[in-house]
Amino acid sequence: MIHRLLSVVILTAASSPSIIAPPLITRAHAAPAPEIEYTYDVTVRRHYNFPNNDAIGYARQICDKVSAGEGYSQIMGDVKRDVSPNDEFAANYLVSNAVNILCPEGLWQLRNSAANYQPPPP
Repeated sequence: MIHRLLSVVILTAASSPSIIAPPLITRAHAAPAPEIEYTYDVTVRRHYNFPNNDAIGYARQICDKVSAGEGYSQIMGDVKRDVSPNDEFAANYLVSNAVNILCPEGLWQLRNSAANYQPPPP
């Protein structure tokens, strides 16, 4: 009797793939909206103080400057004047994140204008 019951359990388990192996379900991982990603990067990962406390507005200004052909050194100078922290690393992080996340079509233009950039002496 036990052998017969065991056989029934084994056959039932073998005929039902969900019992043997977990279902192959892939989970969707949606990327956050660019504005959310950028805001997170500049307010949580690193904390910046923006004019009028407007991180997105300031990033859009950076994008406008890049699309207008303004050079990397000018943009960096503006960021170091307007935002804190205002060291070279912080300004570069802010500019590159703004362009990379919010206006990636301007990335090559920004890179080309930064080709011979030399930070000013301290």
